[in-house]
Amino acid sequence: MKMNVLVVGGGGREHAIIWKLKQSPLVGKLWCAPGNGGIAQMAECFPVDTMDIGGMVALALKLAADLVVVGPDDPLAAGMVDALEAAGVRAFGPNRAAAILEASKSFSKDLMLRYGIPTAACAVFEDSGVALDWLKNQKMPIVVKADGLALGKGVLICATLEEAEAAVRGMLDEGRFGRAGLRVVIEECLTGPEVTVLAFTDGRTLLPMASSQDHKRALDQDAGLNTGGMGTFSPSRVYTPEMAAWCTDHIYLPTVEAMNRERRPFKGVLYFGLMITPEGPKVIEYNARFGDPETQVILPRMENDLMEVMLAVLEERLGEIILAWKPDTAVCVVMASGGYPEAYRKGHPVSGLEEAESMEGITVFHAGTKAENGQILTNGGRVLGVTATGADMDEARARAYAGIERIAFQDAHWRRDIGIK
Repeated sequence: MKMNVLVVGGGGREHAIIWKLKQSPLVGKLWCAPGNGGIAQMAECFPVDTMDIGGMVALALKLAADLVVVGPDDPLAAGMVDALEAAGVRAFGPNRAAAILEASKSFSKDLMLRYGIPTAACAVFEDSGVALDWLKNQKMPIVVKADGLALGKGVLICATLEEAEAAVRGMLDEGRFGRAGLRVVIEECLTGPEVTVLAFTDGRTLLPMASSQDHKRALDQDAGLNTGGMGTFSPSRVYTPEMAAWCTDHIYLPTVEAMNRERRPFKGVLYFGLMITPEGPKVIEYNARFGDPETQVILPRMENDLMEVMLAVLEERLGEIILAWKPDTAVCVVMASGGYPEAYRKGHPVSGLEEAESMEGITVFHAGTKAENGQILTNGGRVLGVTATGADMDEARARAYAGIERIAFQDAHWRRDIGIK
């Protein structure tokens, strides 16, 4: 019997999840809330906000959804999975107690330090005066992080003491990131290439997915402000099988076991943000869900039925699954609104989508779009993720950028060096 699935969210990650679920013979109807212009071509969308937990539970009950997949971080941290399960609806994603692994950087840092999981040395502050005094004796550069969820923008790499002091004041005194910045984590600045590894876990078994590398800065050569991600590629060039085995033994499994010991068993997708330092891999961040835009390059390479894997997680039989990956390379280049991640305008018509998607190896995942009067309009900072697969990096990059050349909207901005790291 096919299962009817409601996906919560409206970004590129959710578009990729729906695109993959639609390929499953186990899936019947697909719904999404709130969705976007691209998702609406694959699933019926409903205008329920991702943080409207009561409204989402009511929608799931009205639709008689067999499963709800919660995509974004905020509703997971707010307990949407708990509320759905309390209403008798099956949900994929960690409950509120487990989602704290992403929702609070101070919690995750404390967990890593107590359980011996490799990470950067750090200190946590709620008082700006104390933090500023402590900073005077630290080496630069240094990293200042908002403790809570800040849309991927609450991490500031500070080259000088003056920059670090400004970052602390901005968060603790000026409320730059709202409640997310009421507490700050200040840590040593690790060096080396960054690698992302997503992993399915049912709280007992953990299955790492293929590796990827993200490009966070807004401009080429990693210049400009931090963003939610301007592009990504998979697999990573620096993540070897030997490194993967070491990370499984020293980072991935210890994290799952630590959460079990804390009586916060984690079921869903764990995101490990790693820095490959001269001393070896260290954790720079956890996320409690599929990454964005990492999902847009991971799922196109995944040979498994996503629905089958999700059910194995829910039923705690993930040990029965063997993940398989296509040998291709995948590259996703984000087309953003001019001005992102700061001020930008919405409502510009998007052209060339059909032409781009007709090209070999290309899938366009919508992030910030809406459908209006038969037209796709821009509706966010990150508008599209143009994803291409190829036999190697050169072919995948060439295809992705060829696809971008077919697409146009006013003030479109994208990096031209995705995949060159």
